[in-house]
Amino acid sequence: MSGYLRSRLLLYTSGKHLTSFFAPSHHVLSDKRCRTCCPHPSQARSFSSRRGRSDGRSGQEGENTLHAPRREVDFQLSRLQINTVLRANEQAVRIPEFDGRSGPSPVLRFESNQLSANTPLEDRRSSASCLQTRGLLFGVFDGHGGHACAQVVSERLPYYIAVSMMSESVLEDLEAAMETLRPVPPILQWYKHRNDYNYRESAALYVDHLRVYWQELLSSEEHGNGMCPADALIYAFQRLDTDLSLEAQVPLANDLMRNTAIQAAFAGCTACVAHIGPEGVHVANAGDCRAVLGVQEHDGSWSALPLTQDHNAANVAEVERIWQQHPASERHSVIVDDRLLGVLMPLRAFGDVRFKWSRELQQSVLENGDSDSEALNLYQYAPPNYLTPPYLEATPEVTYHRLRPQDRFLILASDGLWDEMTSDEAVRLVAEHLTGIHLQAPVSASQLNLGQMHQLLLQRRARATPALDLNGATHLIRHALGTNEYAEMDQERLATMLALPSDLARMYRDDITVTVIYFNPNFSKTTN
Repeated sequence: MSGYLRSRLLLYTSGKHLTSFFAPSHHVLSDKRCRTCCPHPSQARSFSSRRGRSDGRSGQEGENTLHAPRREVDFQLSRLQINTVLRANEQAVRIPEFDGRSGPSPVLRFESNQLSANTPLEDRRSSASCLQTRGLLFGVFDGHGGHACAQVVSERLPYYIAVSMMSESVLEDLEAAMETLRPVPPILQWYKHRNDYNYRESAALYVDHLRVYWQELLSSEEHGNGMCPADALIYAFQRLDTDLSLEAQVPLANDLMRNTAIQAAFAGCTACVAHIGPEGVHVANAGDCRAVLGVQEHDGSWSALPLTQDHNAANVAEVERIWQQHPASERHSVIVDDRLLGVLMPLRAFGDVRFKWSRELQQSVLENGDSDSEALNLYQYAPPNYLTPPYLEATPEVTYHRLRPQDRFLILASDGLWDEMTSDEAVRLVAEHLTGIHLQAPVSASQLNLGQMHQLLLQRRARATPALDLNGATHLIRHALGTNEYAEMDQERLATMLALPSDLARMYRDDITVTVIYFNPNFSKTTN
């Protein structure tokens, strides 16, 4: 497999043999399927997607790339180079077992990592403790059409969730501090990696709109002690998506803030957020990121318990939900080629106002925004059969799980990981990493002859060594890219996948973001 992949890539990069790799106006999906695709490439001057992106060049310019100079790609990465690439964004944080308020923390520690395929990376992640209420928030955000929406959502959504759960008295303290220009009590304690981004230029706008939100909560007679986690997650998702839409439509303080707001609204992102608190785990999912619980049974065996469902065309209930929201005459046009209106793969997402606004509103905002739409990487055409918008929403599906002693960890990951492995495989790898016991993946005897089986057993015996990574998220990413057809680590394959230049990497893999949260066994014993 890896030798074949290498030979193909060497052929394409040395002679630029296939125009599709270097003239993205031809949307060839190669080994991976893109999250969004243009059904009418001639109408789109720019294209950004999970697996490929157009730079706006014409077809003639694409043809000219056939005569470009020979381009050498070095796939011989050393072990040190491989580890440097894999570990550049890894993070490990230990949570204090007792927070000084009451009882043990449900989380002992978490480990996280990201690996880009797009340039720049379109995924984002968040992790924070709620300081005014009990609980921790973890989020994974998979952007498409650029990174702008995922960036804004990753910064702002945890605040909206935390504020939703605050009691009326705490919200009054926040408002009084703002009114008297006193320091505002902190809402979150963030756990940031040095490479995580922030939109500091728009911070004042974000604070103002968060304040409007808590003022509305204060004016509600029903808020009282605050929302429960499930309601807080749903309401925060919906409210933030509404704010993203409104901010793109109104005048803002300067062109930079205006451009940022328009980018965030026209780009999109899926989101999977877990709130882990005294009640247990609440997971809110909108899109095709995924949360999977790692469970160690009483006999020592491991199993995967999914806490989310992917919101895509493979989910029959999700397709039926969308059909019910539109006339029967659109039944054959709403979902085409497993995509929303033939364009978008996830069926729930933040942003993506091309699937939410009327055509007239889209045109008005783009024409009056004083923005270079080419530079903003916006689609300049409406989806086909755009008859009864909105077609898309950010309302999450929320799952609750009460923690038990056998619940050991939770994996949150963008679908870049799930494209490469199943939930069961991910749990097996983290369990293996956690316990130090190598849990062999099952192999069907029908796949191998006796000689191959003997060779595989010898390889497995030889490789019964400790994991290469201390970080469980890095361990998952390493195996996602380096595992061969025999479920064994292939160093050559891993080196090849990591050495791909940016214009090829997204053809073969997606951005990958992984966070592994390890539970405190003392917490479940105490609560039970």
